[in-house]
Amino acid sequence: MSATVGTRTGLVEELIARYPEVPPEAVLKEDLLRTGMAFDDDALTDNLDGAVKPKSYFIFSFDQKPLTELGAAATQRPPEEIALTDGPWELHRTIVSVRVNPESPYRVDRQLRLSLEGRHLADVTLPPMPEYYRHALSNGKTVMETAPTIEWGYLIYLTVLRLCQYFGAHEECGFCDINHNWRQHKKAGRPYTGVKPVEDVLEALELIDRHDDGATHAYTLTGGSVTSTVDGLAEADFYGRYAQEIEQRFPGRWIGKVVAQALPKADAQRFKDYGISIYHPNYEVWDKRLFSLISPGKERYVGREEWHRRILDAAEVFGPANVIPNFVAGVELARPFGFETIDEAIASTVEGLDFFMSHGVAPRFTTWCPEPTTPLGRDNPGGAPLEYHVRLLGQYREALSRHGLRPPPGYGEPGLGKAVFSVSSFMDVL
Repeated sequence: MSATVGTRTGLVEELIARYPEVPPEAVLKEDLLRTGMAFDDDALTDNLDGAVKPKSYFIFSFDQKPLTELGAAATQRPPEEIALTDGPWELHRTIVSVRVNPESPYRVDRQLRLSLEGRHLADVTLPPMPEYYRHALSNGKTVMETAPTIEWGYLIYLTVLRLCQYFGAHEECGFCDINHNWRQHKKAGRPYTGVKPVEDVLEALELIDRHDDGATHAYTLTGGSVTSTVDGLAEADFYGRYAQEIEQRFPGRWIGKVVAQALPKADAQRFKDYGISIYHPNYEVWDKRLFSLISPGKERYVGREEWHRRILDAAEVFGPANVIPNFVAGVELARPFGFETIDEAIASTVEGLDFFMSHGVAPRFTTWCPEPTTPLGRDNPGGAPLEYHVRLLGQYREALSRHGLRPPPGYGEPGLGKAVFSVSSFMDVL
């Protein structure tokens, strides 16, 4: 392939040539994650009535337009993920989370081919409708709404609290649309439960266990941060009670993970006692100034230094390999606060990787999706430069090697053609 410099195709080709240590699969995947993709109407799903697994909106919108501006994709859902293969780069199977953007230069057509600026790049495979999505709970709720699966069926994603108690401009993280996503789904009349009853979750898991043919391997318990209580319970006990019930009903069936705030060591121990194996106390962004500006609620209620201290305390409880804090790759460069250059952003992020990895804790990252209802998405509709994402992949791999660490557990197999983690390419390049 050759393309005109200045086009998106030209940018992708140039970065593939400049960074040969990062495979083309990862360069393309990162660009799709930061830019989104458009779909021909014929390539959309029949929601829960068809042969394709639809997008569940499992926590955030991960779309680059609000539901009201998605056209046909608002009523006929797009697929949860797509798998790319072949094309001019002879791609190994690469699984990409679907982030819808009707204005994207990337398009999936009715022949299930991915094109960029009209040029064929890859063949697309859609995820098959899992048998467990075809069964409803006794109260009529769907498994997709209650316990959706992502990562090509590897992970059950249990967003048991759809709202975050960091609320409003002075507390919400600047990249996060969890609260808006809840509002837009309710406004559209979609089923979108605020607090999921434990019994519903257990019944959905029963259906998955019965019908998944062993395809699911882990569950993640998560939702918004709890600064006071939900159902009269503080955060560790609110999320922990789900794990306790799941582990009693299905002992050892899945790897239990929780994404929650960095809580005091005693609360981390409670998670472990409830049956959680892996803890994700996400730190979002490393730089001190950016943390206070981008995650003001976390800064106000906990504080950056205390957040980091709690991550290391949790490593004593779970073992360092089982504490995997996430950061949102790309917000380091977001206007108006972010770094001026890619070099500065990479240096800052690597400083954070070295800090945690020197303690045996290997962070992971998701590729920032600039959702339009968030302050950072509104001000940075193009996201971060693709070069930042490509360089970060190489730096992440080098940091793991430098500290003698293995790929984080609970994500399936690493490597090209094997990785299923769909919201970043970090597992694809390991």
